[in-house]
Amino acid sequence: MIRAFLAVELSEDLRGRIASVQEDVKASLLRELPRAVRLSWVRPASIHLTIKFLGDMDEQLVEPLREALAEIFKDQCAMSIPLERLGGFPSLHAPRVLWVGAPESWEQGDEAKRLAALHETVERCCCFLGFAPDGRPLSPHLTLARIKAGWREFGQALAKSGVLDRPLSLGSLAVDSVVLMKSELKPTGSVYTKLWDVPLKQS
Repeated sequence: MIRAFLAVELSEDLRGRIASVQEDVKASLLRELPRAVRLSWVRPASIHLTIKFLGDMDEQLVEPLREALAEIFKDQCAMSIPLERLGGFPSLHAPRVLWVGAPESWEQGDEAKRLAALHETVERCCCFLGFAPDGRPLSPHLTLARIKAGWREFGQALAKSGVLDRPLSLGSLAVDSVVLMKSELKPTGSVYTKLWDVPLKQS
């Protein structure tokens, strides 16, 4: 058994831009952050867009899953997600997760609908192979940090820092292939290994 998930990888250029945003937010929060706040920053090398978390899977399903998705993706066109918003789950007032993602205007458009349709197709394919369904819609975001304690204090510090008032333009995340990642938990954190990569149709 391996622990695995389906994801979209970032280009090295985009990873570099996200690392710069992380450093900017860290520097802006330095004076404002109370001691009650405990958080961990995600290493830029580990940042990805999760399409579906598979959990513990039988290694014998690795190849059948690749073949099934390859057949589906022949008719699914590649797309891109603009990264122009700093957000938080469940809210920026008391976030447990700090992320960058698409603006609300994009979320109402055709590309967002295509991404949702892609996610539904992947879900159906995974369910057919015996993976547990996930009833939540896909939220296209990239996690920058996880706040372990002091969520409200972090939200207040974020508001005071002025970070949220600055325009954010990281370019776009190209959704042109989906990878199967193996996740191994090490003392230093999770280590991801790419097992395969299935391209989407180029429009």
